[in-house]
Amino acid sequence: MEISIVWSELAERQLNGVFYYYSFEASAKIARKIIHRILDRVSILESDPLVGQKEELLREYPEDYRYLVENNYKIIYWQKGNLITIASVFDCRQNPESVKII
Repeated sequence: MEISIVWSELAERQLNGVFYYYSFEASAKIARKIIHRILDRVSILESDPLVGQKEELLREYPEDYRYLVENNYKIIYWQKGNLITIASVFDCRQNPESVKII
């Protein structure tokens, strides 16, 4: 079964926000490096979709949310069949309760 990965609108906006933040605060080179690390982490889901731990803060949702961590970012995703949806790229330095805004 071939796994496909799609990004939610929210996750795409958050990823762009990470890029723009680090481009301004550090440099475009550093921003690209951080984005590539996040994308590389997501790519492991193609071979092992259940590698992430369950996201307990989102257990009341019908989706079985899981997450991966890359540096300061929690990559929240869920799987339905052979489709994985990246729901959020959450900055772990924020209030953990704000992860519920998916």
